[in-house]
Amino acid sequence: MTSLLQGRRARADGAWRLLRWAAAAGLALALLFLVYSVYVSGETMWALGLLALSATGFAVYLSRSGIAWRYLFPGVAGMLLFVAFPLLYTMQIGFTNYSSNNLLSLDRVRDYLLEQTQPDEGRTLGYTLHADGGEYRLVLSPLHDDEANADPAADPGTLVSPPLALRAAQPPEETQMVPLAQASFHLNAPLDLKSLLSHRDVLMRLKLKLPDGRLLSYAGVREFGPVNPLWQSNADGTMTLRENGAVYRPNMDTGFFEGPDGAQLQPGFKVNIGAGNYVRMFSDPGFRGPFFAIFGWTLLFALLTVLFSLVIGMTLAVVLNWEALRFRTLYRTLLFLPYAVPGFISILVFKGLFNQNFGEINAILNAAFGVKPAWFADPLLAKSMLLIVNTWLGYPYIMVLCAGLIKAIPADLYEASAIAGAKPLTNFFKITAPLIVKPLMPLLIAAFAYNFNNFVLVALLTDGRPDFLNTKIPAGTTDILVSYTYRIAFKDSGQNFGLAAAISTMIFFMVALMSLANLRIARVNKDMK
Repeated sequence: MTSLLQGRRARADGAWRLLRWAAAAGLALALLFLVYSVYVSGETMWALGLLALSATGFAVYLSRSGIAWRYLFPGVAGMLLFVAFPLLYTMQIGFTNYSSNNLLSLDRVRDYLLEQTQPDEGRTLGYTLHADGGEYRLVLSPLHDDEANADPAADPGTLVSPPLALRAAQPPEETQMVPLAQASFHLNAPLDLKSLLSHRDVLMRLKLKLPDGRLLSYAGVREFGPVNPLWQSNADGTMTLRENGAVYRPNMDTGFFEGPDGAQLQPGFKVNIGAGNYVRMFSDPGFRGPFFAIFGWTLLFALLTVLFSLVIGMTLAVVLNWEALRFRTLYRTLLFLPYAVPGFISILVFKGLFNQNFGEINAILNAAFGVKPAWFADPLLAKSMLLIVNTWLGYPYIMVLCAGLIKAIPADLYEASAIAGAKPLTNFFKITAPLIVKPLMPLLIAAFAYNFNNFVLVALLTDGRPDFLNTKIPAGTTDILVSYTYRIAFKDSGQNFGLAAAISTMIFFMVALMSLANLRIARVNKDMK
């Protein structure tokens, strides 16, 4: 009986082992196909990285020595895919001229130009489409001055196609045309324009071969004709315009095919420009002015937001800690509400409150002082509005933190201060503030880093406006670096992704430095304890 159970267990283990290796082989083939697809698309480095990651995963989960790494590998792989990969890809784009004018590779641009054709208008033929049972016949005939009165069957040069299944996914590449005079079938009435247009997508893929060997392609709603390629590719990588023989050479500095007169062909291609985008930030006068203004405002915006939130939040925390204050719980709940309400809702509400013509804030100011400030048109007022709204959204967080830190201060210190006859302000500056500032500092740095990239507030409230005037790239006086980067990448007509990626990379390193400072301060505070 024991041997029988052992035999069954051995067969079950063998079947499970076979199933596991079969699943591993299927997954390996799928990953290899994915790596091959990435490689074929021209991304050699990313294909190698994906291959290395896949091979590491198989080595970890299929070997007995990698048991400890089986729990760490998903987290490490996720970090590489969703953190390291986007960061490295963004950094790589920052060293290129990648933009809406330079999206393709050099080979793709060359293929695009070679596909450009021009119909030979002097040799085009008119066509009509006739139903033939469940299929269609296409009739070619010379163009007449009066097409309405023209009879294709009466013209000796009229040609007809075999039955065509135009609803097929892929029509034949070449369709042999024969003289209509040799046909023995009855030709039905031609389709009207509406019915003809419904088959346009299929007709555009047809190639009609004439008895003399010429090939005709779709040249218009009513015409087929020979098409001539506009460009000719040369062995040295240049392109020749057949119309006038002008030679266009690929400029690896600008990313365009350029002619003898300097004219650039569209589209351009992506090239590596090194540190060109970074140099442009500091050397291009048309870009440098708005960039430094936005950079300075970003620092000031984050710093003042943290400062105002700290002052208001700490003050309210101290007041709410006063035991003689009645209804403290109610006040604390009401003051915490701005943090409990979703931020985007509060921002949109404030956008309506600050409306110059219909907002309640201007209605009150107009009734009290006779003024109606243009909050969204004046740069200074727009910046003040951003600070007011952001402080409103941020002070409850600081208030809650300070309230918790104040509760941790020993009551003996305040009792000794009361015996010495100290005033409340003395208690605050001598006891409360020094004891909560150090543990609060890492959180303030984190708040500074968050507001440094507070895209939602700017995008919903002002959208960066009012704009700077006479700038090469649209820039707003209330833009911060992250919203400015978004505008460069997605709202500018040029969509300069390379420049936006360079700015994003710079923002990443600045926030990384803030995070390192945060960790350093937290470590110092821990050592002091």
